[in-house]
Amino acid sequence: MVFRGQTLGKYKIIEPLGSGGFATVYLAEDTWIDKRVALKVPHRQNLDFGELLKEPRLLASLGHPNIVTVITAEKQDNVFFIVMEYVPGDTLETIIIERGPMELMRALDYTAQICNAVEHAHKHNVLHRDLRPANVFVTDKGLLKVGDFGTARVIEIAAHGTTVIGSPPYMAPEQFEGRAVFSSDLYSIGVTAYQMLTGSLPYESPIPADLPRLKRGELVEPMRGRNSSIPKVIDDIVMKALAPDVGRRYQQADHLLNDLLAARRDLVRRPPPLVAPAPAAAGAGAEFRPQSRRPGPTPTRLRPREAPTARFCRQCRKPLPARGPVCPFCGETQ
Repeated sequence: MVFRGQTLGKYKIIEPLGSGGFATVYLAEDTWIDKRVALKVPHRQNLDFGELLKEPRLLASLGHPNIVTVITAEKQDNVFFIVMEYVPGDTLETIIIERGPMELMRALDYTAQICNAVEHAHKHNVLHRDLRPANVFVTDKGLLKVGDFGTARVIEIAAHGTTVIGSPPYMAPEQFEGRAVFSSDLYSIGVTAYQMLTGSLPYESPIPADLPRLKRGELVEPMRGRNSSIPKVIDDIVMKALAPDVGRRYQQADHLLNDLLAARRDLVRRPPPLVAPAPAAAGAGAEFRPQSRRPGPTPTRLRPREAPTARFCRQCRKPLPARGPVCPFCGETQ
């Protein structure tokens, strides 16, 4: 349908960036202003025009630094396509595959940014339903952009998304029954965080016979069983996001985000443990007795240097530099 070097209106196709079940995305150049953009071309071009416009209309309402921006939607030479910002860099999936488990603070930062995007979408009653590392783009500056809202659903009168849509390893148990709710997206964030911190999924794509065990939470092993260096508080947060019972899971993205940020602050401020030296051996069977000393002047105790309080941007929640009133990632004045 679309090939390299083809021109659609003012957009010249450079190369394909990726293809999924619903569309193919191409890198293109806006020849009028010499700017690179991404063109998303749906596979099903015979749909009603109003149906094709659902995704760009939905995305146009979600202006946020952590969500891929939709510029416009057009139809040229009988080809309908969505024009989006081009995000240079790798997908989160590529980074995990190539580098394995992430450093803790980086993984927490990335998870917080995904929470920011999801919180914003949920406030606009938008349920993503297909959150996974392949749909998260990472810029060279460490800014994350959540994309691919092609399977998103606007929750209005219905209590949940009634279609079974998503990527099985990242789907909450209720999604397999077509009962996706907002906390289903948070389950997907939990799986993504688990993968970032351990380098592997908590389980492979579940087959129908596995669903009862998935609903009972028997397929998920705590992260510390795979990576003992993960702090327990972080393990507890991710396992709560992965609770099989919707009622025991995080209900709002900002609740998950606040717990992550609080844990991160505590980990940054926590001083290293002080280990007292063991007494020298006094011979076999000998009893150790502290020697009495004359009281002398109390030495001045050196206060440990406290770590500076972490500051976060009120807009994108990324860590701010020690000085400077403007966030270097989203440009928001603090």
